[in-house]
Amino acid sequence: MSSANGPGPSVLAKSLGYAGLIPFVGLALAQWTLAPAHRTFIGLALLGYGATIASFLGAIHWGLVMRDASRASFRFLVWGVVPSLVAWIALLTGPVPGLLVIAGLLWACFAVDRWIYARFQVPGWLSMRLSLTLVASASCVVGEMGVLR
Repeated sequence: MSSANGPGPSVLAKSLGYAGLIPFVGLALAQWTLAPAHRTFIGLALLGYGATIASFLGAIHWGLVMRDASRASFRFLVWGVVPSLVAWIALLTGPVPGLLVIAGLLWACFAVDRWIYARFQVPGWLSMRLSLTLVASASCVVGEMGVLR
């Protein structure tokens, strides 16, 4: 798919991207609807899923460099591992404050991607990324609040 912003996600990519929100939203809602005895487990499940997605977002940068090695940069490759490292630290902290760290990390990934996607001529993906980041990070915050209640 192409737009004024360059190539964007295909219907399949959009479908998979938005389907990837199901665990975020489902687990955040579960925090508020299931028995209190399950809150820690649900919080850990949401934290683990968020960490996995953050790692995926970092790995995209390695893929971009692999696609166009002429744009290879130490910065892109280093940034590609930062989300995984921060997500790992968030996992070690538990759902509180780990879910807030993941929510912030998702926004940090989006901020970096706004700059890098333009450089790799794929800014058409940013609209979907914004929607996904908004829902995923909000789910992390709602889930963290559910652990605390």
